[in-house]
Order: sequence, then C-alpha cells, then structure tokens
Amino acid sequence: EGNTAGHNGNQIRCYNCRGVGHFARDCTVRPRRKDVAYLQTQLLIAQKEEAGIQL
Repeated sequence: EGNTAGHNGNQIRCYNCRGVGHFARDCTVRPRRKDVAYLQTQLLIAQKEEAGIQL
C-alpha cells in the first residue's frame, strides 16, 4: 500500500479521480475529459471539501 500521508501530514489525493492514497499518475481510473462541465464539477467538489461539507 505505502504511505498515504504527504510531506505536510495531509493525505495524498489523486487529481484524476479525487481518491485518497495515490497520485494521478498511479490512478487506475480512466482519465476524464477536462471539458467545462468537468471543471465546474471539480471546482464545486473542491469548494465543498474546503467548507467541510461531507460529500
């Protein structure tokens, strides 16, 4: 498995699938097209996570 903690103690998060514990380069999920709808969804997810809203 490996260490899921980053250098600053935060968990490593994949930029592809938003999963915890691996980097995007190691992700097994097929990369998604980064169209406008995708980017808006990712922005909304990031904003909710920062606000502490459980997804």
